[in-house]
Amino acid sequence: MNTRIHKGTALVTGASSGIGAIYADRLARSGYDLILVARRADKLHALARRLTDDTGRSVETLAADLTQPADLARVEAVLKTDASITLLVNNAGIGATAPLLQSDVADMERMIAINVSAPTRLAYAVVPGFVARGSGTIINIASIVAVAPELLNGVYGGSKAFLLALSQSLHHELADKGIRVQAVLPGATATDFWDVAGTPIAHLPTGIVMPAQAMVDAALAGLAQGELVTIPSLPDIADWNAFDQARKALGPVLSLSVPAPRYGVTES
Repeated sequence: MNTRIHKGTALVTGASSGIGAIYADRLARSGYDLILVARRADKLHALARRLTDDTGRSVETLAADLTQPADLARVEAVLKTDASITLLVNNAGIGATAPLLQSDVADMERMIAINVSAPTRLAYAVVPGFVARGSGTIINIASIVAVAPELLNGVYGGSKAFLLALSQSLHHELADKGIRVQAVLPGATATDFWDVAGTPIAHLPTGIVMPAQAMVDAALAGLAQGELVTIPSLPDIADWNAFDQARKALGPVLSLSVPAPRYGVTES
C-alpha cells in the first residue's frame, strides 16, 4: 500500500457500519483521509482506529444524528470550512418496506429528514468550496427504487428519486466547474437495512441480494469510469442510456401553450 498517495479528505455519512463503513475502508486504502459521520460514537471510534492502523491515513470522527438540526449544522460547518475535503459521500439513510396504510407518518417524516433534507443541506454546504477550488466529488447513495418506486414503501422510493434528480441537476449545473457527481442506485444489498426497514433479508431471494463489498467496489468502478448514474447489477449501461435518452426526448413537448389534442380541449 502506498501511503504517500493523498487524494484529500472524504467525508462519509452513515459511516459506522454497512455500506458507509465499506466506503470508508476503500477510500482510505485508495489515498483519502477521512471524516466519518454517524450517530454511534463508539462504533465510529472503533472503525477509525482500525482504518488508521490498517492504512496509516488520518481518520476523524464526528458523532451526529442528521435528523437533528444542531447536529446537521455541525457537519455543515465542517464541509464549509475544511478546505482539504475533496469528496462527500451522502450515504446516511433509512428505509421502509411497509405500504402507506401500515406506515407511521412520523417515521416517514424522519425518513425524509435523513434521506432528503440532510443530503441537500450537505451538498449546499460543500459545493461553494468545491467551485472555488475547481474540483470535488459528490456521491449520493440512492436506490433502484428511484426508478422503480412500486417495489417498496412510496415515501422511501420518493426520497431516493429525489436523490437521483438532485444528482442529475447538480451534474447539469456543476460539471463545467470541475465538480463530479455520481448517483449510485443499488438493488437489494446485504446489510442491516432490511431488518431496520421491516423485511428481514432472509425473506428475500438470494439471487437478488448483492454483498455490500461487491456493491461498493462496483460503485467506485463506475465512478472511475465517469458514470453519472451507477446501477451495480445492470449488465449493460446502454440500457440505462436508452432509458435516460427517452426521458430527455420528452423535453420539447412537456411544456406547450396548448393541451394535447387527445384531451379534446378547445381554446376559449
